[in-house]
Amino acid sequence: METIKKLLSDILNIEFVQAVLSNPRKKEGILKVKVRPIEKKGNLFFKLESFTKTQAFHENMDPISGRDRLLEYMEEFRQMQASTVHMNYTVLVSKKGKVTIQKKASKGSVRPVELSHNRSKKYILEEGIPVPFLQDLGVMTKDGKIVHSRFDKFRQINRFLEFIEDILPKLEKDREITILDFGCGKSYLTFAMYYYLHVLKEYDIRIIGLDLKSDVIHHCNELSRKYGYDKLEFLVGDIADYEGVREVDMVVTLHACDTATDFALAKAVGWNAKVILSVPCCQHELNGQMQREGAGYDKLAPILDYGLLKERFAALLTDGLRAKYLEQSGYETQVLEFIDMEHTPKNLLIRAVKKGKTAQAENTAKTTRLDEMIKELNIHPTLEQLLYPESDKGGTL
Repeated sequence: METIKKLLSDILNIEFVQAVLSNPRKKEGILKVKVRPIEKKGNLFFKLESFTKTQAFHENMDPISGRDRLLEYMEEFRQMQASTVHMNYTVLVSKKGKVTIQKKASKGSVRPVELSHNRSKKYILEEGIPVPFLQDLGVMTKDGKIVHSRFDKFRQINRFLEFIEDILPKLEKDREITILDFGCGKSYLTFAMYYYLHVLKEYDIRIIGLDLKSDVIHHCNELSRKYGYDKLEFLVGDIADYEGVREVDMVVTLHACDTATDFALAKAVGWNAKVILSVPCCQHELNGQMQREGAGYDKLAPILDYGLLKERFAALLTDGLRAKYLEQSGYETQVLEFIDMEHTPKNLLIRAVKKGKTAQAENTAKTTRLDEMIKELNIHPTLEQLLYPESDKGGTL
């Protein structure tokens, strides 16, 4: 690996453009790694994005730490493509560990990467192009500039639209697509969905936003009429009781508090929705159930004596179970980073896409392991009760 170490030492500098590690030796764990340069507080760093089948992880490292981390990764990969301003490199590692490095000059003129986190990024909704709903919601000025105090919201909206962009192949374009947004609130993202899918991508869509706050719903309906969004409507109602449609293509639930997320997910599964996007919030339910004595989590008691850690453990457990229940219901499920933790602690997004039938033996084995964990912890999640109302799974209440 010394030749790879020398190469990385030579190229991880201001002229570095990007690198991709692929062709893993194992078909589980980390399957791909992407690298690009960034600037933080005037210093050069490298952002490493590593991907499993269901998750994405991010690390920012200085050149030395980045080099060492990439060397560790290359123990598990057979190929790396890297490029700088002047050269392209292909690194190949044989089964026996022999390293071959191919290089050739870059074709044409390649400009150095703009490193700043505040660089002019190519957003789906671009700065400088006025968007009516962003102006009325206080994110954008009349001339299309982003209000400084609302830039995090602007980034969040665009990040959400990137998730929408990824699932476009799942949405048919030759018929009306129905989307439900449970707990839509002020509806920044609801308006963004309609604008992106209908105005920019020309999909025939109907979006229904649902929330309990009547004044907010009234205001959103006024804005929808103002923009001429004929198939965007907002209703006052509870997620658990909503029965306004029979078929739904996509369900969105963003920051629906505690078990409201579970009711939204259960509705989505019941409708056989093709796509589910959920950013959970305030996962209190299991935190309360973990007070019971004698449950399997007692082994973790010395750590969970700390209230903050117990709360976060319960939240991660809740969202992990939600993802697994969606898998059991026939969805390919991922748990992804929505927005960096520095911008909001509510940064996990569960993305579920309907897939074909899975191998029965594999699905049964995964279900058995999940049932065993539920029983050991003596918990009974709401989503489980909603999806399997006649089942005796889980702990006793």
